Amino acid sequence: MAPPFKPNRVVVIGTGAVGTTTAYTLLLRRRMQELVLIDVNHQKALGEALDMNHGMPFVGGVKLWAGTYEDCRDADIIIVTAGASQKPGETRIDLLRKNISIFKDIIQKITKYNQHAILLIATNPVDILAYATLKISGFDRRRVIGSGTVLDSARFRYLIGLHKEIDPRSIHGQIIGEHGDSELPVWSLANVAGIDLGFDDAERKEIFEDTKNAAYEIIDAKGSTSYAIALALDRIVVSILNNEGSVLNVSTLLNNYNGVSDVFLGAPCVVDRSGVREVLDLPLSEDEKTLFQQSAEKLKSEISKLEL
Repeated sequence: MAPPFKPNRVVVIGTGAVGTTTAYTLLLRRRMQELVLIDVNHQKALGEALDMNHGMPFVGGVKLWAGTYEDCRDADIIIVTAGASQKPGETRIDLLRKNISIFKDIIQKITKYNQHAILLIATNPVDILAYATLKISGFDRRRVIGSGTVLDSARFRYLIGLHKEIDPRSIHGQIIGEHGDSELPVWSLANVAGIDLGFDDAERKEIFEDTKNAAYEIIDAKGSTSYAIALALDRIVVSILNNEGSVLNVSTLLNNYNGVSDVFLGAPCVVDRSGVREVLDLPLSEDEKTLFQQSAEKLKSEISKLEL
């Protein structure tokens, strides 16, 4: 007798700009059979769910509803986007004091009903909040993932593609470290079809500064980022649910990685149904290694001030 079918369930906690755009992206691409929206403002979650459900005749294949934390019980992936959002002039670190207390409450409510899901953290400062999630939840390190520098790397590739007039999907380039001001570009390994990009120092500086400051520019212009981060989260979700083993620059707990331990940072990871299966060892230049270690020390300094 065949075992009973268990539908894939994804829960999105937080129905602000990032949460709703992520949910809508997952719905349009039918990544799972069940999609649950949870928000402290349940009426907002109800409205978002109803609006999306009215599009089911055009999409189909997904059961979607506004739920409670009890609906986390059967979830395969729980995406946390809830928390205070970044305002013009604020850094991601500025959000830490606001969001750490919110996270303590959210993670405790999740783990009351689910100890087996993969927790995918998108709220900023994402690296520190992913670290806090690991400590609060007691989950295996592989099953707590921050969105990391997946989006930053996409911005980096997009901007390189603009300069080279090449499809960004053909660009091999990555940002590692903090999802924030201390992130760094791995210029030593950036290429197109194995060929060096040939940028001079001024071009490299311009591309990286535009990459690093992209979120500030968008927030100043429209108040929040939403579309590209939703696509980044969708990419992580599909790699997990389809057991792809794709290499993505998510944020994970590092252990003696280029001289860095006991902190979450973005680095190339093999992502599959188990979560982060492996962290790939990048052969960084000495300058890049130094910058990476400085990024880690910056976050460790902030973490040391928290009560976890």
